Amino acid sequence: MPEKKKTKSFKYWIGRIHLWLGLISGLFVCFLGITGCILAFEREIEDAVQTYRFTEVQDKALLPPTKLKEVADKALPNKKAHSINYQPRRTTQVVYYNGEPEYYYIVFVNQYTGEVVKVKDMSEDFFRIVIMGHYYLWLPPEIGQPILTTATMLFVILLISGLVLWWPKSKAARKQRFSVKLKSKWRRLNYDLHNVLGFYMSFIVIFIALSGMVMGFQWFAKSVYWLSSGGEAIKNYEETFSDTTKISALSLNAAAADQLWARFVKEDPSFKGSLDVHVPENEKASIEIAKNPDPETYWKADYYYFDQHTLKEIEVKHLFGKLANASTADKISRMNYDIHVGAIVGLPGKIMAFFASLIAASMPVTGILIWLGRKKKTKLNIK
Repeated sequence: MPEKKKTKSFKYWIGRIHLWLGLISGLFVCFLGITGCILAFEREIEDAVQTYRFTEVQDKALLPPTKLKEVADKALPNKKAHSINYQPRRTTQVVYYNGEPEYYYIVFVNQYTGEVVKVKDMSEDFFRIVIMGHYYLWLPPEIGQPILTTATMLFVILLISGLVLWWPKSKAARKQRFSVKLKSKWRRLNYDLHNVLGFYMSFIVIFIALSGMVMGFQWFAKSVYWLSSGGEAIKNYEETFSDTTKISALSLNAAAADQLWARFVKEDPSFKGSLDVHVPENEKASIEIAKNPDPETYWKADYYYFDQHTLKEIEVKHLFGKLANASTADKISRMNYDIHVGAIVGLPGKIMAFFASLIAASMPVTGILIWLGRKKKTKLNIK
């Protein structure tokens, strides 16, 4: 009587999926993990080594935005200023950013004296270069971003399948699977590093991966918003405009941006956060002011928009308005970047994001070693 073929188990097929997805995405996951580690403490490293970012508080009035822009324009001619950033004890940053032709510069100007401290080409900045790799693989965004986001999506499936494979069948097995046996032989140690560290890391890195998918896939971002809002469509950002018919209706004795900035400073003189003033590029543009009480994160910022000719506030319905007007779904969307880098819970979150990225980078390496070890064992058994 012929012997019946054994039916492959559910865990066997999960294992095959885990193996092949790991082989396909492993190199990209390793790359994302390493660059994620580098970027985890970007701000802290910049503050430690770039002293031009700081300035002592002086017993002088702050120079208004248009004055700082005028000084920066002389240091960086033929470029359009995007915004002027004020923050206590930090040198004011006049940001120059443009898509076509593409450029990104920051001019650091002393907000008390008008002295240009540093002109920085961000295309040569180390962390900016790493970010471009982490987001786009240094390829055109329309090519690089889908590649890395797809690898991230496969990694999420790997995390889930890995948990299924790792989950112990009995209480006795559970006691052995929650710790790394440092004194064991290297194959066993490698196995524990892959499985045990992967288990603990998965609860953190899943948020990093999913938030990365939100940034990389529009369909995924819309789906997350739809679920978190109870079925509503995400409100896309819409540019606001000034009423050009009112150009001569208001006689300004100072630039509109300066008047609005002065109003914000006067209303909250003890404000310790950051204040971004976006100067209008033409008569049609509005003036945007972003007030962020916690410069270590982005999600708490209030965004205000004003008609440059009447100084009247323009109300917006998209999620980049005032935090008080944001729905739960809006807040989740606004938190996405801060979740991705761990800043949502401060320094402890960044530390967790660093180690989670480090372990994630090691997973393809330890996984390949496990696979090669099993392959070698199978060949020996055949012989």
